[in-house]
Amino acid sequence: MKSSYYVKALWDPEAAVWTSESDIPGLVIEANTLTEFEVLIWELAPEMLAANENISGERVSVDFSAATRRELAIA
Repeated sequence: MKSSYYVKALWDPEAAVWTSESDIPGLVIEANTLTEFEVLIWELAPEMLAANENISGERVSVDFSAATRRELAIA
């Protein structure tokens, strides 16, 4: 069993939502705000860990980060 996992929020400018990248099996998040994204981590991560990693009631560390990316056209 892993003792730590990561969840990264990535801004999708075309869809105007935050989407997830994670090593928690089955965890897929899409949210309009980072606050909503964090709430969904609290709700969904334990469910996915229980369902896919057989981790229930145990303490695990989740490293959360958020990133935006922009493509600049310089001519």
